[in-house]
Amino acid sequence: MDKRIIPACFLVFFWSSLFLSGQTTAPAEEISEVETVQVMIDDMILFSVAGIRTYPAADRARQISERIKKIAADPTVKTDSLAAVESEGVTTLMAGDNPIMRVFETDASLEAKGLSRHILANLYLEKIKKAIDKYRQDREPDRLLRSGLTAGGATVGLSVVLFFFLILFRRLMSLIESKTKVKILLLQSKSRDLLKAEKLGNVLTGILRAARLILVFALVYVYLDFVLSLFPWTRLLSRRLADYVLNPLEKTGLAIVSFIPSLIIIILIVVAARIGLKLVRSFFSGIEKKDITIRGFDHDWAMPTYKIARVLIIVLCAVVIYPYVPGTGSMAFKGISVFAGLLISLGASSAISNIIAGYTMTYRRAFRVGDLVKIGDHLGAVTAMRLLVTHLKTPKNEEVVVPNSLILNSQIVNFSTIAREKGLILHTGVSIGYDVPWRQVEALLLMAAEKTPGILREPKPFVFQKSLGDFYIEYELNAFTDKPLTMMQAYSDLHKNILDAFNEYGVQITSPNYENDPENLKIVPKEKWYASPAKPPSDPEAGKLKK
Repeated sequence: MDKRIIPACFLVFFWSSLFLSGQTTAPAEEISEVETVQVMIDDMILFSVAGIRTYPAADRARQISERIKKIAADPTVKTDSLAAVESEGVTTLMAGDNPIMRVFETDASLEAKGLSRHILANLYLEKIKKAIDKYRQDREPDRLLRSGLTAGGATVGLSVVLFFFLILFRRLMSLIESKTKVKILLLQSKSRDLLKAEKLGNVLTGILRAARLILVFALVYVYLDFVLSLFPWTRLLSRRLADYVLNPLEKTGLAIVSFIPSLIIIILIVVAARIGLKLVRSFFSGIEKKDITIRGFDHDWAMPTYKIARVLIIVLCAVVIYPYVPGTGSMAFKGISVFAGLLISLGASSAISNIIAGYTMTYRRAFRVGDLVKIGDHLGAVTAMRLLVTHLKTPKNEEVVVPNSLILNSQIVNFSTIAREKGLILHTGVSIGYDVPWRQVEALLLMAAEKTPGILREPKPFVFQKSLGDFYIEYELNAFTDKPLTMMQAYSDLHKNILDAFNEYGVQITSPNYENDPENLKIVPKEKWYASPAKPPSDPEAGKLKK
């Protein structure tokens, strides 16, 4: 019979008997593409059946298996009552009045070319009888009782073995630690501290614990395999237990072996990148140390430029490595990558702006570490320049952390840049009445500057007459210092010396304003300069308050 041609009468009979048989057939062009499914009873594989699109093979095999189990669970049904009943175009396997399955010509043609439906039905019938006999034998009370006792004995035996094994392992660990401690210390002394005794002991302990874990796992595996094989309900699980354990290991091993060529490429790329990074670092270190000079390239730009080059090399290396990493082509990896990129783009905008601002300031030469700067309302010495923030130390010994993006948009006053070569000009003003000769005022201011520590003698201090007011003249003293970090102390000392000089020579400072001349000059006579509780400098207790 040509398996690609099914008579119309056979199709009509097949669909009319679908209710009893619980199965269907299909034209050969459909069946030839349908996957077959095994009919199983406990752990016994009887045969395989096929299906069609409207009635899959899995459903057909499941229903046949359920019918066989139902018959096997009924002790009143004898295996001698099983028979193959022939009818037009189909053979029905019966257990008394209960149908088990139907066998069609298409089933025989799928099993082997030229195989008769009658022969196939008898083969199926013999396998079903053996499966029913074994099903009933495995569930006999005496056999189940023996299996339960055997499983209990195996459980007790496993517990005893594990108990003594753990005790033996602890004693072995103590023995190894005591015996090898001296040898480990000797190895440490010979290795010139390249290996620490504690680290060697930890490695050895880790190896022993790994061996313990493997042995315990092996014992538990053997126990489970044995106990599960005792009962018919778990015997199939026992046979598949090895697959559950070994298949993942096999897949992992095959994946590792297939990944070796890609791993070699990745290692070569990483090694090349490390060599490139070392060469780039050596180049920029030479620029930083002024061993290498590039026209128009400041030495302070060396390390920031190296960091940018390092990031670019690492990113390029990651892009080249990416296709060789396992799992990068999966949808899960792509989804996680898109999600991570979205999070970074939403949450790192301020951080990126600060990083860009930090590099912009570096190349603008706005300031460097150690400079005294004023950024907005913050005055202090630069202690650190980070990618995101800049640290300032104020004259009050406070630390101020300023975001680089804020610095980029703020006015910066650097007191140290020009001061390194030409000095920083400290300036302060006084207001003196018109009755005091301006030459005397300038002389007093210059004399105060000469007495102030930290004020340079060259360039010489100078005085400006800033304005001629209604009641006084505004004078401004300008003096140079090469120590901007001590600017606040220099201002304080300068103001002290100005007060002393004007008081000593009887010149009244009329700041901020006055309407008429007072009866007595507003000055402090020299004899009152050290009025109590102040003490003259010659007194070692000067500056201390009286109790």
